[in-house]
Amino acid sequence: MISFIEFGKFIFVYFWRNLKSMIKIGNIKLGTFPLLLAPMEDVSDPPFRIICKEQGADMVYTEFISSEGLIRDAAKSIQKLDIYEKERPVGIQIFGANLDSMQRAIEIVEETKPDIIDINFGCPVKKVVCKGAGAGILKDIPKMVALTKAMVKQTKIPITVKTRLGWDHNSIRIVDVAERLQDVGCAAISIHGRTRAQMYKGAADWKPIEQVKNNPRMFIPVFGNGDVNSPEKALEMKNKYGLDGAMIGRASIGNPWFFNQVKYFMETGKYKCLPSLEERVEVARRHLEMSVAWKGPVLGVLETRRHYTNYFKGYHNFKSFRTRMVTSNSAEEVYTVLNEVLDVYEPRTIEFV
Repeated sequence: MISFIEFGKFIFVYFWRNLKSMIKIGNIKLGTFPLLLAPMEDVSDPPFRIICKEQGADMVYTEFISSEGLIRDAAKSIQKLDIYEKERPVGIQIFGANLDSMQRAIEIVEETKPDIIDINFGCPVKKVVCKGAGAGILKDIPKMVALTKAMVKQTKIPITVKTRLGWDHNSIRIVDVAERLQDVGCAAISIHGRTRAQMYKGAADWKPIEQVKNNPRMFIPVFGNGDVNSPEKALEMKNKYGLDGAMIGRASIGNPWFFNQVKYFMETGKYKCLPSLEERVEVARRHLEMSVAWKGPVLGVLETRRHYTNYFKGYHNFKSFRTRMVTSNSAEEVYTVLNEVLDVYEPRTIEFV
């Protein structure tokens, strides 16, 4: 029979091991292998972030926000700063290449009190890169480091970075880059396993990210990103590559349940049942409701069209319903279509109003 002292030792060791494996950014505890919702333009708005948080995301990020847009008080950029208590912890991601603009943008961002401020050094889109921002800064690593150092000095909020392996295959220096960013105060780094030259083509390469994590000088969290599109992939990122967490982007579009599916698979080795049609309809309805509450009855409907139709991918003969959803001009019209979807595909007695 185990003694009281032995039991006490067991409890101490158990909690100590869990404490050591707890991933933290600053004082923010994220669990032992956190799943992060990636910042995605026109996707990761407040309604979608809230839904993903409810479905298991440990941390969420805003769409990326232009520092130039913020300091010029551009309405679209300012609106992207909106965050809600129920989605915390939340990171606001900004991008830019001008030091003065970035510093002034940090001051504006601070007023919204995010948990983290993330710098986008990875966006491969031409209109961002041509200004030396996003992945464009991968051509000038000293400037990348200097900007990060200045941002860290500017605020007490943890500064993190999202970037890529390098500009192209011949300029992959991510192990050195990550170490230099850490040395100037970067609190965590998320790395997409492609170069800028690849854009989103080819398979993501996680081996260089593994090398970053295995660098004995690295102590900040290292998150992997790119092609985490199945529970098995997330588990591979954890067990084979030893990363601290996974940042999930495109796999969550139309499937915010993906986060809980991954967690269930990691805990049990089994697949979680797919959401029922009624669950999909409920999430689509709530997404639209929150969008209307956030942006108003016109923009709320128009800008949610790209979202709620994704929830029904794979359903046969759904085209007519999808067409009506994306051409409806009011939330009430969309709710009517959603009720009809349930009547046709899954008879029930409760109607949404």
